Amino acid sequence: MYFLVDPRDTVNAGYKASFEREGISSFALMPDEFLSWLRTASRTDLEAIQGFLLGDFEERAKCAGVIRKQSRAPIIALADLRSLEQTVELLEAGIDDVLPKPVHVREILARSEAIWRRVNGAVAGAEAAEETGGETRADRLKVFHDGRDPEIDGVPLSLPRRERHILEYLVRNRGRRLTKTQVFNVVYGVYSNGVEESVIEGHVSKLRKKLAERLGHDPIEAKRYMGYTYIG
Repeated sequence: MYFLVDPRDTVNAGYKASFEREGISSFALMPDEFLSWLRTASRTDLEAIQGFLLGDFEERAKCAGVIRKQSRAPIIALADLRSLEQTVELLEAGIDDVLPKPVHVREILARSEAIWRRVNGAVAGAEAAEETGGETRADRLKVFHDGRDPEIDGVPLSLPRRERHILEYLVRNRGRRLTKTQVFNVVYGVYSNGVEESVIEGHVSKLRKKLAERLGHDPIEAKRYMGYTYIG
């Protein structure tokens, strides 16, 4: 789930629609609501956020510091106008990247993934190695996190958007057990309405069958009431 913050409803609505077309959930708040939400958000809500997208508003530099105390998710600022002074100020405040508008949502996804690897890659790798006994292997499966379908042995595997997003989330957290609720919150958003958590079971079941057909084995370990683990 991506969190959008901008004082203009039209901007928030536009990016929400763009994320939806890529099968990515998002949620938007006005700047004056955002800081209050951030300071009181639950750990479950924060863990579902894969990136913060900050539009043009006065206190976004201040927001970066508050966000970083609560989350390791990438923070990207959108700039209405190119300004060296503003870019330097935002980067010094802790924002990870500044993108001039207009920018395609796929570029946002790709840049967010690059930031995540840089900021969290070492931590995630160490955690995964600890949970898998330090074993590593060459993956036949490659995911891109930017809207492209994954590849197995260099050949694309066409997946529905939700299944692709679930796979990306599981692969990013390789070796970690993720509950059904965690997967649901990332894919559908913590404030989704009209969708039951049980839908995740169907998505994962179909995804596992497709992966097993191409790989010759099931790379996702599923345990009832406990969740899912990508083991490769």
